[in-house]
Amino acid sequence: MKTRAITGFFFTIVMIGSFLLGHNVFGAFYLLLSGFCLYEFYTLIKKDTASPNIPAGLLTGALIYAAFAFITYAASLAPAGESSKHIGYTLLFLVPLAVIVVFIFELFKISVAPFANIGYTLLGIVFVIVPFTFFHALAYVSGPYTVHIPLGFLLMLWANDTGAYLVGMSIGRTKLFERHSPKKTWEGFIGGVVISAGVGYIISLYFPELDWKQWMSVGILISCFGTLGDLVESMFKRSINIKDSGNILPGHGGLLDRFDGLLIAAPIVYTYLYFVVNV
Repeated sequence: MKTRAITGFFFTIVMIGSFLLGHNVFGAFYLLLSGFCLYEFYTLIKKDTASPNIPAGLLTGALIYAAFAFITYAASLAPAGESSKHIGYTLLFLVPLAVIVVFIFELFKISVAPFANIGYTLLGIVFVIVPFTFFHALAYVSGPYTVHIPLGFLLMLWANDTGAYLVGMSIGRTKLFERHSPKKTWEGFIGGVVISAGVGYIISLYFPELDWKQWMSVGILISCFGTLGDLVESMFKRSINIKDSGNILPGHGGLLDRFDGLLIAAPIVYTYLYFVVNV
């Protein structure tokens, strides 16, 4: 427990620092973080059913993340961000070439299941990199770069995880999805929703980009779809018979274990803010 607390404290400090040091550090930090998560995914797959093309996958993922990072940054500065937009679209046009490399590589590789290798290579990009591009875009969904929305997202995600754990441990009886996550309960899930929404209300008092109803709605979305992301990652780990996705964070497991809730919640929250709330 002590190791878990120390690791969590320092990792939280690093993440908060990435927000406060400006948009360049923020973008670069989550590019690296998403790359490490993708590498972790490929490493787990390689132990079991296939041999994904790790270099080509990482390259394609980096191009996708960087392309949309430049495009969203340019949109927040319009019309002054034309140069960034040009860089973004240039990188985006390189993505198909990187994907083609994956197919070409399998042509020259001796493998009994080449399309399984290709499929897992591309699945990792969709499962890991795309959600991080949405998370990065949260910093620009209301205009120029602001740490408030992505930081609020993480605070509510952590509040949901903590609330679900504490309530589930205290009064949890009814299993939520025992086949994939035996310890999760409906009581814990509801507790996580309530606590995340409550944290959303508190955030609204300090971060004015959204009103209290919108912040609380985001908190509820994070709880529902963050829990779904957790279940999906649990399903993935059970399919390859592992407990943790890695050991890079002592006491916490792997990076995918820490960001599984983000993988589905981030695209949903961004879509909600962009199309429904229209901030």
